[in-house]
Amino acid sequence: MARPMGDSHRRFLQTMMTLGIVEGSKARALHRHCCEAHGAHYAHDKLDEFIGVINTQLQPMFMQIRKGMSEDDGLQYYALVNIAKTDVTRMSSDYADNELELFRKTMDLIVDSENGAASSTDILNCADSLQTKKMKKKETEQVLNRFVQDKWLNEKHGEYTLSTRCIMEMEQYFRDVYQDLVKLCHMCRNIAFQSQICENPGCGIKMHLPCVARYFKGRTEPRCPACNDFWPHEILEISRPLSQSPSQSAAAKENTAPMPSASHSRRQRM
Repeated sequence: MARPMGDSHRRFLQTMMTLGIVEGSKARALHRHCCEAHGAHYAHDKLDEFIGVINTQLQPMFMQIRKGMSEDDGLQYYALVNIAKTDVTRMSSDYADNELELFRKTMDLIVDSENGAASSTDILNCADSLQTKKMKKKETEQVLNRFVQDKWLNEKHGEYTLSTRCIMEMEQYFRDVYQDLVKLCHMCRNIAFQSQICENPGCGIKMHLPCVARYFKGRTEPRCPACNDFWPHEILEISRPLSQSPSQSAAAKENTAPMPSASHSRRQRM
């Protein structure tokens, strides 16, 4: 019999519904706070079990609190995601058809790229070829800003990447639609977009940039962990971002991911 949720679980879920995604250390602090606030038993190493109770109750609603890693900083995150695959769920999105088409084309560009990013120029060019309804430059920029604000894309210096929450929520979609392109990180076994690849034609493993930094730290001669060939890429140091202030965190809003139709593949771009 499934363990019922208590007030501590409900408080944790309510906070996740408000924030959408929470960095691992903050999730652990939230777990402790919720347990102490409601007099529930607290065990610092039982967060995943605690979340498991919530996920059991969320299953009929096709929701789940999922754990994943950020490709930017290598930190662990927990996100409340929608795991439904029905067209009804996709239609309930707040995005118009041409906005969803733009999002699909942006994903195509990102997945097809070598560095897991798409330039604003390339995305703007896609807006001219939308089949649903073309967008002007200003409108496209506004939609892209909205994707960033809604935490489905990240933007830095005019380059767009998939956000941590987007990858976590749409993992199965990426596996299904881009199965011939998507590779897993050799170290953490999660889908790798922003990554480095072994240049040995007989190997070709991929590793997230944070996984590369961790694996080669302190090694005098970087060699591929799979084939032992020399690793020619620059080994970057991953800087840890400053924690978000409580006021910023409270201001974060819950959003529903723009779920593309699984019937559209890379070879059937709209």
